[in-house]
Amino acid sequence: MYQSFETPRLLLKPTTLADADFILALLNTPKWLQFIGDRNVKNLSDAEAYIQSRIIAQYQRLGFGNYTLIRKEDGAKIGSCGLYSREGLAGIDLGYALLPSYEGKGYGSEAAKHLLEAAFQVFQLPVVKAITHPANTASQQLLEKLGFSSLGTTIIQEETLCLYEITNAQNL
Repeated sequence: MYQSFETPRLLLKPTTLADADFILALLNTPKWLQFIGDRNVKNLSDAEAYIQSRIIAQYQRLGFGNYTLIRKEDGAKIGSCGLYSREGLAGIDLGYALLPSYEGKGYGSEAAKHLLEAAFQVFQLPVVKAITHPANTASQQLLEKLGFSSLGTTIIQEETLCLYEITNAQNL
């Protein structure tokens, strides 16, 4: 129903209720909890409710959202990457997260670069923002590698976060 994407090593598939077990695992990894925050997704039922209310609802509203990253070589669900409409942030935000065993292998960069291109070329977004926890230096380095510019900090839900932005003109 919604568009999927493909990179040399990954399939980026819109997240559905069939991904609930994966979402449950991802949202409870140590780095997710530390850098993104506890979403109170503690069981399969919570994961299904989260997907329905947060992910599917945004797809229905905007036509894009969270993509489950599937490694082509073995079909493993390894992470997520998405374009998000976040409460407290004006504009669309690029976000990504990987299961710990798949970090440091370039998958996050590969998925984020492709989805950023789709943001501009497919979804015709004029600008994409990104936020990251100040201690998440790996995420900040990836954003800078992708061409994002630092805009300083922003406060969302009483938390100070690093704010980045890239425009369509910068990307081309």
